[in-house]
Order: sequence, then C-alpha cells, then structure tokens
Amino acid sequence: MNEAVDLSDSHPCFVFGFELDGSGGVTPCTGETQSDLPQWLHIDYSSAQAAEWLQARGVDESIIDTLVRPESRPRTIAADGGILVVLRGINLNPGADPTDMVSLRLWIEPGRLITVRQRRLMSIQDIRADLERGKGPVDLPALVVEIIERIANRIVTFVDDIEAELLQHEEGVEDQDSRSLRTELSQLRRQTAVVRRFISPLREALEGLARQTNDRLDPSVVFTIRDQSDRITRAVEDLDLVRERTSVLQEELLNRLAQQQNDRLYLFSIVAAVFLPISFITGLFGMNTAGLPGSEDPLAFWIVVLGMASITVGTLVYLRAKRWF
Repeated sequence: MNEAVDLSDSHPCFVFGFELDGSGGVTPCTGETQSDLPQWLHIDYSSAQAAEWLQARGVDESIIDTLVRPESRPRTIAADGGILVVLRGINLNPGADPTDMVSLRLWIEPGRLITVRQRRLMSIQDIRADLERGKGPVDLPALVVEIIERIANRIVTFVDDIEAELLQHEEGVEDQDSRSLRTELSQLRRQTAVVRRFISPLREALEGLARQTNDRLDPSVVFTIRDQSDRITRAVEDLDLVRERTSVLQEELLNRLAQQQNDRLYLFSIVAAVFLPISFITGLFGMNTAGLPGSEDPLAFWIVVLGMASITVGTLVYLRAKRWF
C-alpha cells in the first residue's frame, strides 16, 4: 500500500499558503480543500515530496515535471486548465551572487495560484508581508501582476546599478589603476552576460503571458503585463549598451597602455641617440693600445670631455630641430 501524502502545513515542501479575502488581506491555508476564496500556495521544489504534493492537489503530471525540474528557462505555456509561467529574479539573498538568478514557477488556474521556488525570492517575501499587513493584492490577477512588477523592479534596479558603476569607471578612467580597472571591467562584463542570458527570454515569457491572458483578464491587467515586458526589453537593451560601453572602455585602456609603452620606448630611443656618439668616443679612447693621441698631455682629458659635451649639445639641437621631442 502506498504511503499517504502529508497535506498539512508541516509538509517539507510547503512554505506558506493564503486565501485572499478580496480587500488586501489573507487567511492562512494549506490548500487541502477547495474554497470560494482565491488561494495562493507557495512551495519549495527542492523537496523530494514536492511532486507528490502537487499531484495531490490535482496538478497535471506534465505541469508537475516542469514545476519541479532543477533547470528551467523563462517561458509561458498554456495548458488545459491553466497557464504555466517560468520567471527569473535577481538573487538578493545575503551572501549570494545577484547574477545567480532565482527561478520562480507559477501555475495559474481559476481560483488558485501555485508558486514554486528553490531559493528564497525577496519579491515574494515583500508581497507576503504586504498581504499579512492587509495591504496586498485583492485577487489572483493582481497578485500575478504584483509578482511580475516586483521581479521587474529589482531587475531594472540591478541594471541601473551596473550602469552607474560603469559610469563611475568611465569618469575616473584617468585616475584609476589600469590593472584593477581591467579586472573590474571584466567582472562587469561577466555579470552583464549572465543577467542578460536570463532576462532576455523573460521578456518573451511575459509577452507570451499577455497573449495567453488577453481574452481572460481585464484589459488593464494585460496592459500592465505588457508594460512590464517593455521594461524588461529596455533592461536588455541597457545591458547591450553596457556591454558595448565596456568594450569601448577596455579598448581605451589598451590604447593607453600601448601609448605609454610607445612613449617609454621613444624616450629610450632619444637617450640612445644622444649617448651613441659619446659611447663611440669613450670606446675609441678606451682602447688599450699604443699611439693614442693626447695620452701624455695633461689637458687631453678635458679636451675629450669638452668634445663629448659639444657633440651631446649638437645632437640635442638637431633632434629638437627635427621635432623629435
């Protein structure tokens, strides 16, 4: 005989459940029984019993497979009896990497919303706090829109922070250490690439949700979903621009380094040109052979020094006249 599935609020996968009272407040529930009030059930799919919990609440097997799958891509799927939406949000958990985006799956059906996650999503926590204070969404469409808006707000804020950081680098490019700046720019490009990977399909998921609900929801709700899709689109465009600006800044750094190397090599070339005649003279008079002129003259040393000084000055004047420095 199969073991009975635990449907209580102590079930390992169960995080919380609410019945919306229609005025912004909620009543805790477990979703064990049907209710005239809309229900929001939130679970953790990392629990081994998550699939059984969903199956016990009448969710189709194909939908369950997507809801509890470890890897997911943002998308919207219309199915019999409801709509499945997979979203991604910024990871703002303490000590976590924001680019390690959190997956949130929504199963939307008449009278019930089931949200599934593995790691805590701050947007969900904020909405839960609002509902418990009696200041949350009044129905399921408003709840879905609120979740999408909260996720989009954090994505846009994160992208704005990336742009602000890049602008700071651009303004201080002359003062910052080139090596550390190159490291920070490389890290910024990696963050941009990772975030864009997930939010690019997110806009397609929201656009798909707007199409699927166009005939089912109030036009204002559909308009809001499309508006959030546009915000995500702008965020993707901003990330593309950040990537281009980062590339330009990295090229500028490389050009600065190349120019600095050229300047140093040029200086060495000038010094070598100045000292080459002197080196020849000192080498010539330094030969340990008989017959060198002035070897017996006490003034010969000063004559040679004066000659080398004259050659040095002459070389500098010539190079200056040729505008070599």
